[in-house]
Amino acid sequence: MTGGITDTAPTATTATATTRPPVHAASGKRLGEAHPRQEGPPDLRLVPPALAAWVTAALMLHAPPTWATGTVLGSLSAAGVLLVVRGRLTVRGRATAHATAAALLCAAAAAGSAGLHGSDLRRGPVPALAREYARVTAEAVITADPRLTRPRVSGNHLAPASVLIEADVRRIEVRAGGAARQTRAPVLLIVDTGPAGRTAAPGDGRDSPWLALLPSTRLRIEARLAPAMTGGDRFAAVLRVKGRDGPETVSGPSAPQRLAGRLRAGLREATDGLPADARALLPGLVVGDTARITPELDEAFRETDLTHTLAVSGANFTILLALLLGPPGLAQRTERRGLAPRLGISLRTTAVLGAALSLAFVVVCRPDPSVLRAAACGSVALLALATGRRRSLLPALATAVLLLVLHDPWLARSYGFLLSVLATGALLTLAPRWSAGLRRRGVPPRLAEALAAAGAAQALCAPVVAVLAARVSLVAIPCNLLAEFALAPATVLGFLALATAPAAMPAAKALAWCASWPAEWIAKIARTGAALPGAGVDWPGSWAGAAALGAVTVVGLLLGRRLLAHPWWCAACALLLVLVTTQPRPLARVLTGWPPPDWRMVMCDVGQGDAMVLAAGEGSGVVVDAGPDPALVDRCLRTLGITRVPLVVLTHFHADHVAGLPGVLRGREVGAIGTTAFEEPADQAAFVRGLAAARHIPVTHAAAGEVRSTGGLSWEVVWPPSGTHPEAEGPNDASVAMLVRTAGLRLLLLGDLEPPSQRALARSPAARRLTGVDVLKVAHHGSAHQDPDLLRRAAPRLALISTGEDNTYGHPAPGTVAALRAGGATVLRTDRDGALAVTGGKDGSEDLGVARH
Repeated sequence: MTGGITDTAPTATTATATTRPPVHAASGKRLGEAHPRQEGPPDLRLVPPALAAWVTAALMLHAPPTWATGTVLGSLSAAGVLLVVRGRLTVRGRATAHATAAALLCAAAAAGSAGLHGSDLRRGPVPALAREYARVTAEAVITADPRLTRPRVSGNHLAPASVLIEADVRRIEVRAGGAARQTRAPVLLIVDTGPAGRTAAPGDGRDSPWLALLPSTRLRIEARLAPAMTGGDRFAAVLRVKGRDGPETVSGPSAPQRLAGRLRAGLREATDGLPADARALLPGLVVGDTARITPELDEAFRETDLTHTLAVSGANFTILLALLLGPPGLAQRTERRGLAPRLGISLRTTAVLGAALSLAFVVVCRPDPSVLRAAACGSVALLALATGRRRSLLPALATAVLLLVLHDPWLARSYGFLLSVLATGALLTLAPRWSAGLRRRGVPPRLAEALAAAGAAQALCAPVVAVLAARVSLVAIPCNLLAEFALAPATVLGFLALATAPAAMPAAKALAWCASWPAEWIAKIARTGAALPGAGVDWPGSWAGAAALGAVTVVGLLLGRRLLAHPWWCAACALLLVLVTTQPRPLARVLTGWPPPDWRMVMCDVGQGDAMVLAAGEGSGVVVDAGPDPALVDRCLRTLGITRVPLVVLTHFHADHVAGLPGVLRGREVGAIGTTAFEEPADQAAFVRGLAAARHIPVTHAAAGEVRSTGGLSWEVVWPPSGTHPEAEGPNDASVAMLVRTAGLRLLLLGDLEPPSQRALARSPAARRLTGVDVLKVAHHGSAHQDPDLLRRAAPRLALISTGEDNTYGHPAPGTVAALRAGGATVLRTDRDGALAVTGGKDGSEDLGVARH
């Protein structure tokens, strides 16, 4: 085969030929020649049909049936006309007609497939019953792995953790003993795993038996139907299930799913004794099992654009194929460095082995759409490596897209599918050219390939990621480059542990221990990158924002191409990027003015919640409340350079004050946690105590009369009184209130005190010390429930309100703001002014200032 790779058998013409290993005929060398092949321009003929099918499927999924039917008939008719008249056209015209007809035929097929899949959402009894919110008894077959939702802060409570299960309803009856109807409707089961009457603390539900269910299991459930959300959902209805008694199984999973379940369970068992990060990451790297990933680690991977490593992707499959056929970067060369040529395995046999590997990959990682997408995109690498033909790469990708969209039209609306195709296309088109350009400029080949791959994938995927996250990562490329060196050994060793676990668990544990080193390296990269002050910048989360980012990327690439010819300018740009991402505090303070050098208190912008920091020395601060979001309070503390927290004061246990506590504890030395003695809600109080126990941090109760100081900062607890008090009708009334003295300033922090406790505080022995304060942290986010006498007694010069933008509670109340201003106070609020820093002069002075960020 001209220009290909063949295995030549030994001949009898010479004595030495019988001992010579197979050679590649194209080069005469055992491992082949490294010179690129000259095959002409890329073959783009299948790209228009694939794009036509993709766009048509996306539009037709929720279109009326008549539209889908009309699209099919219209496309077929137009294609038929083109094929009939092609004989009268010129050679170029016939080629255009053929291409257009192919695109129309693919569009017709996609419209038909999408119409049939979309009709599943409308036919049968399920949609009508959902509109009536009917209670039903149903039998459903699970179609994907159950997953646990992350508890969300809803007001002052945490929404319960639930198990989400995708399934097909096969049988349904409205009431017990009623007529049962056979159907087939895709639904989403939302299983409430929490105890009745309680909200859920983070981590609840992880031991739920519903999470152990395997796809293809048939369940009998009693549930209430509800309509699915509009705008692209692939479910005919939502079934809300009270799952406290566990699932009722009608029939077990299929044999392939049982095998996959045993292998996955074996991998989890093999990783049980590893450090926390490796124990969480390895199942995710190997088979996409992210059940052990903590919210903190997940946030770090999102900040650094490393989440693709935790999902089953074509990269996993490509790494395994590379063992057989060599790295994908050699797909356009006749060189081979994999195991197959070194063992003398022919390309035909190698292709069969690759196909078997693909099948095993799909079985173990579940044959759901995301895994099929990964296997198809990985097969592009198989074809490239097996043939060494660069021209076959784009047609292979286009074919994979076409077949997948026709098989599952819902992929046409999937961001994950779009990102997979863009990343694969970048590796096949841009990366080889960029790699060659870098090598021409003296960059070592391996480094050039890695840089080109990471840069090309990031350039094409970043606009889509910006739509999803409304943020652009500035550390994505270096983090992905550093993680790439560890990804292959972690994945390969993880797969070996997966395969070994059923037969020899000690060997699997040893392999998992070896894989833990690169896995921990990846986690370290993610945590370090996410901790950088300039790890990312906010960006409009819309398609207009994506277009703007795409334009910025194009301009940057054009400028970068020119800069490559000027090493000093390249070094200057690299230094600028380092400064932007690390943001050294002295430089950041000069450029942004934040934080002001003499700040005494900062009210962090954490949305609808409270989080404040009191300066207690260089790098040290007392934190009062933690807000609802760990990432937001952690970011605030990082901008202030806080690494030591002598005390965390949690005024009460509502979620908008305590749910962000993991962010305060992240990477900081914390001395103690002080709380109110009124431990309600009980689950959120247990959450705080669990975090403190895990880190061996003592927890104490604060009570009126307590006086403490640290690093020039002193405070007195003025509420609540010790023991019980009749004013405490709930957690708000039991909030810890503090009178703080720092640098000659007096600050009154009222937590979420309601009027009964505010009136009692105004009558307490501490009341005489509460007059004429400099700064008032207004109680309960500036709600209308305030005691006018206490506001008049405090008479603050500056009133600060922590509240979320566009909150549904009407905070702050206009009447409260007006009363404060009438008393002579300047009123600032985080929803409009951002984070607020109170500044003061030297001890004994009355200077008072405020800075906004």
